[in-house]
Amino acid sequence: MARKQQVYTLVVEVGRAPGDGLPEGASGAGLVCYATGVDEAEAVRETVAVLKQADMAPLDVTGYGTLEARLEEGHEIDAEERALMERALAENAVIVAQATPVFPD
Repeated sequence: MARKQQVYTLVVEVGRAPGDGLPEGASGAGLVCYATGVDEAEAVRETVAVLKQADMAPLDVTGYGTLEARLEEGHEIDAEERALMERALAENAVIVAQATPVFPD
């Protein structure tokens, strides 16, 4: 029996790479992503592959689980975030919902 795709919330730390599109002076960024997979490991692999194709340099990925898991943990998830998760599932895609550049002190 095929396992169904789910959407996972991932935070990806990226370093600098030529052509990454990050602002000048940034040492990297933190990305909030919604990615599909039959399990979190597949979602992580897909996300890393997509980011590498986009000339990003993924360094670390932290998984926060599915929508259901996050709700069970008491996370507040607004309509906009839910819509992005639904879009990721509908398109079987990786959605970068937020990118926060990191600047050295």
